[in-house]
This record gives sequence, structure tokens and C-alpha cells, in this order.
Amino acid sequence: MSQFALLTERRFAPMFWTQFAGAANDNLFKFSFTVMVTYQLQLSWLPPSLAGLVIGALFILPFLLFSATSGQLADRWEKTRLIKLVKNLEIAIMLLAGWGFFTQNVPALLACVFLMGLHSTVFGPVKYAYLPQHLSERELTGGNGMVEMGTFVAILLGNLAGGLLVALPGTGPTWVAVACLLLAVLGRLSAQWVPHSPATDPGLTLNFNPFSETWRNLQLARGNLAVFRSLLGISWMWFVGAVLLSNFPALAKDVLHGNEQVASLLLVTFSLGIGAGSLMCEVLSRRHVEIGLVPLGAIGMSVFAIDLYLATRALPDAQALGVAAFLAQPAHWRVLADLALLAFCAGLYSVPMYALIQLRTVPSHRARVIAANNILNALFMIASAIMAGVALQLGASIPQLFLALGLLNAVVAAYIFLLVPEYLLRFVAFVLSRLVYRFRVRGEEHIPTQGAALIVANHVSFVDAVLLMAASPRPIRFVMDASIFRIPVLGALFKLAKAIPIAARDKDPATYEAAFLQAQAVLADGELLCIFPEGGITRDGSLQPFKPGVLKILQAQPVPVVPVALSNLWGSFFSRVEQGTAMVRPFRRGLFSRVGLTAGAPIAPQDASLTAMQDAVAQLLQQADTAHAGSVAGRPSTHRA
Repeated sequence: MSQFALLTERRFAPMFWTQFAGAANDNLFKFSFTVMVTYQLQLSWLPPSLAGLVIGALFILPFLLFSATSGQLADRWEKTRLIKLVKNLEIAIMLLAGWGFFTQNVPALLACVFLMGLHSTVFGPVKYAYLPQHLSERELTGGNGMVEMGTFVAILLGNLAGGLLVALPGTGPTWVAVACLLLAVLGRLSAQWVPHSPATDPGLTLNFNPFSETWRNLQLARGNLAVFRSLLGISWMWFVGAVLLSNFPALAKDVLHGNEQVASLLLVTFSLGIGAGSLMCEVLSRRHVEIGLVPLGAIGMSVFAIDLYLATRALPDAQALGVAAFLAQPAHWRVLADLALLAFCAGLYSVPMYALIQLRTVPSHRARVIAANNILNALFMIASAIMAGVALQLGASIPQLFLALGLLNAVVAAYIFLLVPEYLLRFVAFVLSRLVYRFRVRGEEHIPTQGAALIVANHVSFVDAVLLMAASPRPIRFVMDASIFRIPVLGALFKLAKAIPIAARDKDPATYEAAFLQAQAVLADGELLCIFPEGGITRDGSLQPFKPGVLKILQAQPVPVVPVALSNLWGSFFSRVEQGTAMVRPFRRGLFSRVGLTAGAPIAPQDASLTAMQDAVAQLLQQADTAHAGSVAGRPSTHRA
């Protein structure tokens, strides 16, 4: 099922439209209020220069104070009940806000800003903890992409509608009040159809101390390094986004020499870019949680932020340009392209991280970990405002701010990827399986998304492990010939993957025994382990007899065995096709060669004899031969890979 088809499913559509209405309402209310205070009211105690800052700070404050409590509530309570409660609260807030708009009571409206921040604080953990309860692993990336796209489109529409409505002569505030109340009611009606979502930790004792609970939530997240680094990565994306969004008006006016419509055009471009990148994640990931997209997104964010600096640093002076005059100048198209592509890459960067957090976090703690993410997001956004403000006060220009952002993004991304090599490894696997080969996976449903399992595969080339990484929805630990670790680049890659070196018992008994102990520990921890039972890369393309070492692992840790066949790699640059050697002729088969991986049904540990495992892999190779008949010539037998 595609991500758009989810909009026809009750398990997804009501939640999607509930969060869409809420995000649109947040931004319609905040932006129209900001415009009213800035242009229509004259308040000595809230000057226009501070209005946006005060309103933004009041909205973020509840995320710092109440996210920890909200995460606990979402884990302890049935989620649909909590969603309906939050949406009832939104209607009450909008009734108060309507009175505030009618009477132009700014203190009441400021109170509503805080309360809407509280509404979003409570709803956030529920929204992201809800998705993995109702979507499978194959749907999680698409579902998150739809939510991310919907959020930014709602932000865009809310801001545009708020600006248009509040500017209506005489009746603007009234129409804003009506629109806000209508969106709140629509959100509540949509919430009525959200399906039952059981509590994941109904016995949880609530801790209402926000400081101790925030610390506890961060410690929960730190229990899984990949999850915690993903929280930091998402927060960094919000840091970058906050700097960009907050400077669009000044960029439009002072750098691009455009009017308010040009500022709105920048917002539209950025929002549509984020939405497109978020939706593209499912296509590029082949409906899995593909964190290999994260480095690709990070690289793009830096490249286009730096080019945005180059594109904006020397634009000629002009009067306040309207949209038509702005678009008439070719130099401005480069600015819009940079902005759109930067946002597109931010979508590629963030969606897989959200999906990974949901997939890898223990269900009973999921909402609290997401609450920790909201706290970090708020802190990073506050830090971005302070740092950008200081840089501008010290004389930095907005283009220079974008340059610094692009360079700093490269440093932060490199830091995260070195701390969690899985991102870099999946990126390499993504490039190899999408750009070097045309890689097709069959039987992927047999590769388990949870629990320990042993994968046994034929060994055709030096990149077999990388292709297996690309096919698996979660990390795999490999048992590999120790000699491979001495190959430049590939050896470093496999060390990052924490592959387990193994050597022949008669040549290096210590390495041999250590390998089996490590392999058993991997399975005992509930992870995936892969071994190539042939004992080495084939030198003639044929499937070699399996060696008994695999049985030693199964005797110590009896787990399901998943047979896997790698096909059409024989004859490639990375296979031993050149008189037993490999990597001699770089373009021997050319780019985009068709290769495949076929996974078979798991074999019960008690039935996993050497013969049974080898026969299973051989049968999968024959299936692949049939499927790829005629695609590769010169195979010595049907068991060639």
C-alpha cells in the first residue's frame, strides 16, 4: 500500500486530518495575532519589534515545561481518549481566543498562545507514538512522510490564511476568530474517528516534576545510541529550519529587495520543498525505514545552504519588488531553487530519523522518548534564535548566516555519523544498491524486523555484506573472513559495521574461537547475524559446500535460520572473476547492472542441518536464475550467483 493510499484507511486518515487541522490552527492563530499586534494595534508594552519574539517564546515554553508529563500521559492512557481530550481543550481555547479577537484583548490572546502551545505539547507524543501502533514497518516511512508533509503544508496554509484574514478591513479579527474555531471543531470531529489505541504502559506512575522527568526521559533515550543520536539529529534540523524561517522576512526585504509577497513566496517554496522531500522518502527507501537517506539529506542541506549564500551575496539593489518583478530576474530563480532543494533535503533527512525512533524505541517508553525529542527541539530552536540574533548584532549579513549554517551543518552531520556509523553504512549501502547496481529484493518479508535470527547466504563478491545491509530493515552483524579487513576502504567499512573477523582454526585458533563467542553474544542480544557458510568468496561462480562452523553457532544459540541467495553478482567488478582475483577492471559489467537478493522462509533451528541450509540457498538461486533468465550470459551452472 502506498503512502497516499493510507489516506483511505481509518487507522491513518482520521489521525492525519486531526493533526493537520491542529497544525493549521496553531499557525493561523499565531500569525494573525502577530500581524494584528504589529500593524493594527499600538501597544507601548508590546512593541512590534518584540511581538513575534514574545509570541514565539510563549508558544515554545509549554514544550519545555510539560513535554515530560505529556510523554507519560501518552504511554499510560489510551491514546484516542487523550486525543479527544486535547481537541476538546482546543475548542475551549479558541472560544477564549475568539473573545480576545472581538475585544482586542491582547493579554487574553497571549494566554491563548501559551494554551495552544500546551495543546501541541500534549498532542505531539501521542501523534508519533500512535503511528507505530497502527502502521507496519513497511508503512512507517510513508506514514511519517505524509505526517511531515501535512504538517508543513498546514503551517503554510495557516500562515497564509492568517495573514489574509486579519488584513480584511474592519472584520479581519472576526474572521480569524471564526476560522480558528472552525478548525478546532473540524479537528475534534476528525478525532472522533481515530481508532482505539491501547496504552503501552498502563501501570506507569506519573511524575509531575518536569525537571526530574525530563532528565529521566533523556536517560531512556540514551539507552539506545542510534535513537538518542537521531533525537539530536532531528533537533538540529529544527535549529536549521528555525534560522531560515525566522529570517525569511528580512531576507526578502533587505537582500532580495522584495515586498511582503516575496516573503510569502519564500515560505511557500520552503514548505513545498519539505513536503516533497518527505513524500519522496518512501519511494527512495522502497517502503522500509531507510536511514541511508539521512547522510544524503545532510549533504544536500549543506550544499544548498552554501549555494544560497553564493546566490544572494551580490544581488543588485532594487525597489520593493512584487512577485512578478522578482520572478522576472533569472538570478532569483537560483535563490528559489536553492531554498526548495535545501528544504527537500531536510525532508529526506528528518523523516527516516522519526521512523527509526518509532521503530527502535521500546513501545512502553515510546511516547516519553518522543517527549524528550520535543524538549530537545525546543531547546535547539531557542538556541538558534539566540545564536542568529547575536551573529546579526555582531554585523553578520543574512547570506553569511546561511554560509555559517551550511558549514556548521556539515560538521554536526559528520559528528553524528561518526558516533553512529550505522547512518554512514546505510548510506554506502543505499548508493551501491541504487546508483551502482539495479538491486532487486525478493522475499524481504522473511527477514525479521524483531528478534534474533541467523542469515546464511552464498558468498559471491566483496560487497555481499553491503547489499545485505541494503535489504535488511535493521542492522546485521556479519561474520567475515579476517583477510577482508585488510582491503582498503572495504576493510574500514566492515570495521565500522562491527563485523566479526574469523580465521581458519589451524591458522589462528584465537581469532576462530573469539569469532564464535562474539557471534553467540550477538544472537543472545536478539540481533541479526549473518554468516557465509561457504567459508570464502566463490572463485568460479558456483555454490560451494557449506562448512560446519554455522552449526556450532546454532548449537549455542538455537534461532531461526533465514536462507538468502545473492544473484547475478558473478562477473561484477567485486567478484573473483579475473582468474580468481577481484577489483581488476572497474567497468567490467558497467554501472546499473541488474543484481538481486532472494530471501527464503526461515528454517527452524532443529531442522537447520548443513544439507537443509545449502539446499534452501540453492533453490533460491534457481528461482533467481529463472526470474533473471537471459539477463547474464555465460553462467557455468544454475548454481552460479
